[in-house]
Amino acid sequence: MDIILVPGFWLDASSWSDVTPPLVAAGHRAVPLTMPGLEARDAPRAGIGLRDHINAVVAAVDGADQPVVLVGHSGGGAIIHGAVDARPDRVARAIYVDSGPLGEGGVINDELPADGDDVPLPPWEGFDDADLTDLDDGLRAMFRARAVPEPKGVAYDPQHLHDERRYGVPATVIACEFPSAVVKEWIDAGHPYVAELARIRDVEYVDLPTGHWPQFTRPADLGAAILAAVDRQ
Repeated sequence: MDIILVPGFWLDASSWSDVTPPLVAAGHRAVPLTMPGLEARDAPRAGIGLRDHINAVVAAVDGADQPVVLVGHSGGGAIIHGAVDARPDRVARAIYVDSGPLGEGGVINDELPADGDDVPLPPWEGFDDADLTDLDDGLRAMFRARAVPEPKGVAYDPQHLHDERRYGVPATVIACEFPSAVVKEWIDAGHPYVAELARIRDVEYVDLPTGHWPQFTRPADLGAAILAAVDRQ
């Protein structure tokens, strides 16, 4: 199958490079994306919003000759959910890596500090300790060296959804920072953060304990978890 991988904020397609080998070895086609405005640090980001990133994923879906699997890390979860909504009949499974679907009217994170059209990678002190689990000094230096500012509109724009057939697309949640038991407790308690996830009819949970960036801290295990979810199709 075509497996389209959408990175989280501040990252490009190369962030998946240590995750995709088992997918390719199993005969799948890995399609990691670099989203608009993330091509380089000096790329123009003015006017780029959440819908532009969703449309980039939809274009990749439309370019495949069969239904695809979408993988979204962090903020990429909201983006792939927008693509699921746009093409519910073309997505075989959505895989949310330490993320989840963003419902109508929600924003990814409008509390991130912006500098004009850019949202730079914040200092590490701006993250919770749980985010940074296993992200050692070497990985932090690597991440910061490759980080590209996120377009402000992607972080701040509200999500707009149109097709409730999205709730019939199977989903996998790979839980890293918070164990899946906690996510299920939030659902049972009616927490608004997981309201959209709660409406998806077929959801499986996979625990991969680490911090918020498993593509760096546990890439082989993340690749295996994605492959297992794909192979259940």
